[in-house]
Amino acid sequence: MRCFISVDIEDPALLGALEEAQRRLEGTGADLKCVDRENIHITLRFLGEVREGLVDDLKRLISCTTFSPFRVELRGLGAFPHLRRPRVVWVGISDGVEELTTVFNRLEPELVRMGFRPERRGFSPHITLARVRSGRNRGRLVEEVTARADGVFGELEVGDIRLKRSVLTPRGPLYSTISESKG
Repeated sequence: MRCFISVDIEDPALLGALEEAQRRLEGTGADLKCVDRENIHITLRFLGEVREGLVDDLKRLISCTTFSPFRVELRGLGAFPHLRRPRVVWVGISDGVEELTTVFNRLEPELVRMGFRPERRGFSPHITLARVRSGRNRGRLVEEVTARADGVFGELEVGDIRLKRSVLTPRGPLYSTISESKG
């Protein structure tokens, strides 16, 4: 099964602010696929296809991963790999990066021990808002992202992390929680 570890975004006001940003991005006329409201999250670690035998080990890892609850501030828009050729539009994290990185650093050695490849790109906490499907109206999209490069979307209290299953469908991915840890 296809899995990842995340911090889910569930606060209605915060989700509303993120959806407003998505509407503004769509208003540029760019060719985008926005992330559905119920799928908005911070990915701590993408795992990919996981053998059935490892799922119980992952559940134990998640349930044993403890941390004190902390706040993160969602601030600024940006793009991967870069603004000149955006493929993903994201919301950045300002406050709380250190705490998210600490949780990632607790998980990573255990995941590698289980046989997962080390995260080669490093950990860059963000929330994916949209994927860019083509270069249509790229200039207008870049203007919108640049105009909101330092905009504040709100704060989130991080109290748990979740092991999620992702099922790819023609309408988009469906996520379900397999296991969670309370901070």
